Amino acid sequence: MTRSLIRILTITFLAIYSGFNTVDASAKPKTVVYYNAAIQGIDPKQAYFISLLELALEKSRDQYGDYQLNAVMIDMPQGRALKMVEENNIIDVVWTMTSIEREAQLQAIYIPLLKGLMGYRIGLIRKRDQATFEKMDASGIKQTLMGQGTDWPDIDILHSNGFKVIGSIDRKLIAMLLKGRFDYYPRAIHEPWRDLARYPDVILDKRFLLNYPAPIYFFVNKANTRLAERIEYGLRKSIVDGSFDDLFYHHPITQDMIQKSQLDQRTEIVLTNPYLSKKSASLLNEPQLWITLTPKNTPTYQ
Repeated sequence: MTRSLIRILTITFLAIYSGFNTVDASAKPKTVVYYNAAIQGIDPKQAYFISLLELALEKSRDQYGDYQLNAVMIDMPQGRALKMVEENNIIDVVWTMTSIEREAQLQAIYIPLLKGLMGYRIGLIRKRDQATFEKMDASGIKQTLMGQGTDWPDIDILHSNGFKVIGSIDRKLIAMLLKGRFDYYPRAIHEPWRDLARYPDVILDKRFLLNYPAPIYFFVNKANTRLAERIEYGLRKSIVDGSFDDLFYHHPITQDMIQKSQLDQRTEIVLTNPYLSKKSASLLNEPQLWITLTPKNTPTYQ
């Protein structure tokens, strides 16, 4: 059943139902939100953003009324999901790293959902290359060929800072690393642990930490101003009352990530992100929105 047909049937039902019931004229309409989830099921990373979206909608219930979240189980690369939201087709919201282009395409809700965590990157390498990376300095890592998802903004950020990067479909990147198509796979510090458990020939480089401003936002259609306002209201409220941080620090994808990453043993390489909009860059002045991690030798970007 298509989403359009579902909505038509819902509207028809409500019209019939209203003929038998007295409706409070002051009642707020229910906010129905469709989001994308993988056809194989919701993985822990998706679960974090869904939980945060639900938290925002729950915290905004006092101002905006009831809500309903519906999963659309279709495998979509980032680019397609963004296009679907832009066309107001199938899904209403997407979460992804921002860029100037994406903020022109869609309406960003300017709250970093991972507190900037996506910009703290540690690398997956082949086990047989461990000795090579242990002896490598910062100039060596800059000459190392890296792999990233084709539609990830990270490719442009790394290129702009002089790194060598190739792109591919994200689900192929580990296989490409193992086949020697590239040698270093930067991952945000909450991301590599499932891959390490699955692939015995892949290990974590312990030498370096790449760091650049990389906020992930919720994005909605430009015309969907009510939903954008509701999500921002709910997120801001959850930051003030502490429930945002409670979810962030205690979710399975982020719990113990700092200790496991051994940041105190790493050399930080601070990069610039020329693809931040002025609005996104201005958020760096709101410290309550960000996590600050300080490895040895080098200050953070804030």
